[in-house]
Amino acid sequence: MLDRTETHRRIETPDMKDYGVYLAVDRLLGCQKPLADLCTPDELQFQIVHQVEELWMKLIAFTLAEIDGHMAARETMRVLTLFDRVHRLMRLMTDQLALLETMSPFDYQSIRLQLGNGSGQESPGFQLLLTLPQPLWARYKAVYLEPEGRSVADVYDSGYRHDEAYMVAEALVEYDELFQLFRAHHIQLIHRSIGMGSKSLKGRPVELLNAGARHRFFPELWDIRAEMTDRWGAEYGVKRDSISGHGAPGHGSGL
Repeated sequence: MLDRTETHRRIETPDMKDYGVYLAVDRLLGCQKPLADLCTPDELQFQIVHQVEELWMKLIAFTLAEIDGHMAARETMRVLTLFDRVHRLMRLMTDQLALLETMSPFDYQSIRLQLGNGSGQESPGFQLLLTLPQPLWARYKAVYLEPEGRSVADVYDSGYRHDEAYMVAEALVEYDELFQLFRAHHIQLIHRSIGMGSKSLKGRPVELLNAGARHRFFPELWDIRAEMTDRWGAEYGVKRDSISGHGAPGHGSGL
């Protein structure tokens, strides 16, 4: 049988050899509450998941700063490789939220009382990431658009060449999309944990979080899609004849 007391002792006093020293494992494992002080066993999972999210966001912020430097030097292949890393990190962040779905609403209430007036909206990493897209967009325009007198419409439509400007723009769009998917998954997690009709610890309805999920970092890159579709639609008509032979001309969604 497993000796729980001994297991807990070994968790909290790791055997520190070179590998553990390099990674500062003792300090890392000391970042959570002592096991004896947990308000519920699920609190350890709650702390670890959110601490890991902060580490991923640290790496994303660091990598975005590296991307900015490579964009300034127009080292596009490096820019795309590092964006791929950021995209993978965003997927990891979103996927690991599912761990918190193994926690019951009842157990979460005990943890919630430990947060004081805090909420995930105060996450230092999250708040930092919210400030980085605007300067990245300014860098993109300064490097890939302005020197050649190009516009987003030119990159995507009138002068479309599937070139460096297009590939970097799509990397920006994918980061934007993955960030919003992370936000949406987080909202669903809140819905599952405390319900969307409840109030946050600051007394604000959690429905207000939905406004953030509708935000876009690079609106020009999203708007161009609708503008192109509207222009094409004006050329061939919003409604089109059925290709199945059934129904009246134009029947359907018009997509």
